[in-house]
Amino acid sequence: MKAITTYFNFLGNTEDAMNFYKSVFGGEFTTLARFKDTPGSENMQPHERDKIMNITLTTKSGAVLMATDFLESMEQKVELGNNIHLVIHTDSEEEVDSLFKALSAGGKVEMPVNKTFWGAYFGMCEDKFGIKWMLNYTYPAAN
Repeated sequence: MKAITTYFNFLGNTEDAMNFYKSVFGGEFTTLARFKDTPGSENMQPHERDKIMNITLTTKSGAVLMATDFLESMEQKVELGNNIHLVIHTDSEEEVDSLFKALSAGGKVEMPVNKTFWGAYFGMCEDKFGIKWMLNYTYPAAN
């Protein structure tokens, strides 16, 4: 396992929240993707296309905070317990599969592990204690 990071879910105010965290912790945004930049975005509600699909703040000390906007059109609601995930960054697809199987046992699968359009092998689950996890292996960049 490479690292565990924090992933926040907000209902439409991710940009404001992450700018606040940047003012508190310092650092730089190392990724920023809006829903309009994703496949199928032409089918989204126009007012949701500029919402944040993924943003990463890397602090001066190297800590990483990530976040997304939940979308009401997808019937997503921010509630106590679903407003934060722990992200496990792994060294391989096999490690994702192993950890995902163990963490989801007795819990529930939120998003089955699969290859993604953003170049990762990724899945989401909730363990039997109600903790939400994202498991991620980022494929090496093609040269």
